[in-house]
Amino acid sequence: MTDTAPGTRRSDATRAAILRAARERFAADGYERATIRAIAADARIDPSMVMRYYGSKEGLFAAAAEFDLRLPDLGEVPREQLGEVLARHFLNRWEGDETLVALLRAASTNPGAAERMRGVFADQLAAEVAKIGTDPAAMARRAGLVASQVLGLAFTRYIVRLPPIVGMDADELVAWIAPTLQRYLAGR
Repeated sequence: MTDTAPGTRRSDATRAAILRAARERFAADGYERATIRAIAADARIDPSMVMRYYGSKEGLFAAAAEFDLRLPDLGEVPREQLGEVLARHFLNRWEGDETLVALLRAASTNPGAAERMRGVFADQLAAEVAKIGTDPAAMARRAGLVASQVLGLAFTRYIVRLPPIVGMDADELVAWIAPTLQRYLAGR
């Protein structure tokens, strides 16, 4: 029994090093330019170990791209402030963590990354939006519309880097986006 514990710890440490290196490399280079060799070099391991633990670049990305949106409890937000609270929250999340930007970049060209992005938004956003309504189907549609808006904003600001959107400060963006999110969340 004591013979397996050190190997298990070494395996956990190796996995953690791979994931740390992958997150940094995907954030810096994007999905397409990041390579298994570069990630392995960053983790100071042989590339075969990356493949052993994660099977493929896509599998590694899906594991590395675990992302908690850290959404506010929408059940606790005054109904008339839902759009503003979510707009500000998402803008802060995009600004504060490059992992979601890397996931969005990869999702535009990679089916596995697109599935991961769908999962993040379906699981986390839909659950929060469901708290503010009684019709599950309607709330799922509303969550989808919110996702379309915040993902579109993120794509134009952080991936395409459209100058008018990049040039806007956070307060200005919130002022423009919040009414649309409010309509999606609380409108008829």
